[in-house]
Amino acid sequence: MFAGQLLAYAALEEDRHVTWIPSYGPEMRGGTAHCIVIVSDEEIGSPLVKHPTVALVLNPPSLEKYAPLVKPNGVLILDSTLIQTRSARSDIQEIAVPAKEIADELGAPQIANVVMLGALLAATHVVALETMDKVLEEHVSAKHRHMLQANKMALRRGAEFVRARQPA
Repeated sequence: MFAGQLLAYAALEEDRHVTWIPSYGPEMRGGTAHCIVIVSDEEIGSPLVKHPTVALVLNPPSLEKYAPLVKPNGVLILDSTLIQTRSARSDIQEIAVPAKEIADELGAPQIANVVMLGALLAATHVVALETMDKVLEEHVSAKHRHMLQANKMALRRGAEFVRARQPA
């Protein structure tokens, strides 16, 4: 949810049209959750998406549910630390990022979602990394302010991981 919110705020910062819809499973804490973020240069007619262009998946059940929905030529980014299988789709770009492992190296396992967000930015260029830095500065709460630099580092590590694997 946090990564989705950050993406929505960054797109707004870049004067884009945005929708953000969170969806929590019945358990709330520890249950499944997802969000839909639409970023567009044009007005958005509906906030619902049946076939996303990009999906970030952080666990095996999400891979099973969302990988088949990604549009052909879309991007699927998954946390390879937690997901051992792959989608087996040849019509999408699949990027396996060891997000939880990177977050653990940074001393903050809870920011694996921000590592994934950095990977998304590098893979799609939907918003600038510098815009996301500004959004982090503005939207990390006082309670979590001590995590600001770790979040910025997580963002960069995710982006660097993808850039290092893209063809020159």
